[in-house]
Amino acid sequence: MPLPPDSHVHSEWSWDTPVGDMEGSCARAVELGLPAIAFTEHLDHTAWRVATEGPYVSDHLTSLADASGILTPPAFDAAGYLAAVHRCRERFPQLRILSGLELGEPHRHADQIARVLATGRFDRLLGSLHTLPDQDGFAEPWAIYPHRDPYEVVRAYLADVATMVTTSDTFDVLAHIDYPVRSWPTDDVGPFDPTVVEDEFREALRVTALSGRALEVNTRLPLHATVLGWWHQEGGDAITFGSDAHLPALVGHGFGEAAQLAQAHGFRPGRNLHGLWGRG
Repeated sequence: MPLPPDSHVHSEWSWDTPVGDMEGSCARAVELGLPAIAFTEHLDHTAWRVATEGPYVSDHLTSLADASGILTPPAFDAAGYLAAVHRCRERFPQLRILSGLELGEPHRHADQIARVLATGRFDRLLGSLHTLPDQDGFAEPWAIYPHRDPYEVVRAYLADVATMVTTSDTFDVLAHIDYPVRSWPTDDVGPFDPTVVEDEFREALRVTALSGRALEVNTRLPLHATVLGWWHQEGGDAITFGSDAHLPALVGHGFGEAAQLAQAHGFRPGRNLHGLWGRG
C-alpha cells in the first residue's frame, strides 16, 4: 500500500522554522513516493512565555521574545508564502502540493485569522492548541507541569480542544490532539497513560467527529493506539497523517508504522490517494 500524503509540514515560511526549506521538503516527498504534501505554516497570535533556561530553551524563540520572556509571534507573509507554493508546483509537477495553515488557537483569534484567510486560497487548514492560560498569561504544557498535576494539565488541554472545536468553524482537521504528551514528565510521574483521562479524550474526539472534521495522526510523537481506537468508536469518519516536519529530512517520518496503525483501527485510503483516509 502506498504511503499517505503528508498533510502537516512546515517550511521557512513558518516563523519558528528558520532552517526550513519548502523546495527541499518537496524533493524529499518525491523521494519517498508520497502522493501529496501540504505546507501548513504556523499562523499564531497568542503571546506566551518561552523558556529562558533548561531543556526547552531555543535560541530562535528567545531572540523573538521580549525582556520578560514573552513571545509574540510575528506576522505571516501570506503573499510570499503563496508565491513560493506556486513556484514549487511548477518545479515538482509530479507532486500534489497543497497550500495550508496551522491555525493556532483559532477560537481565540477569529478576526485576525479571517483577515489572513481572505488574502488567498489555502487548501488545508489545521486547528491546533499549543498553549493554556497560566499565571496571568499563556504557556505551553511543559511550562505548566512543574506547578500543576500533569494529568490535570492534560484535562484542561482536552477541554480547551473541545471548546476550540465547538466554537470555531475555520479549520478542517484537528491537529495533534496529544500535544501535551510531547513534553510529558515521565521521570516524575511515569509513562503517560491515556486511560486516566479517557473521558476527556472521548469528549474532545466526540465533538470533533460530530463537527465532521478529520483527526490528524501526527507522527512527531506516535499517536497512542488507544486514542485512535476511541476516535473510531466515537464516530470519527476520517484521518490525515502529519509529520509536523520542520526540516526536509523529517517529511513522512514514521508514516509506514502510522499507516499500519490506522489500518488496524479500521481506516483505509480512498480512491483519491491525495485525499483523507476514511473508515474501511
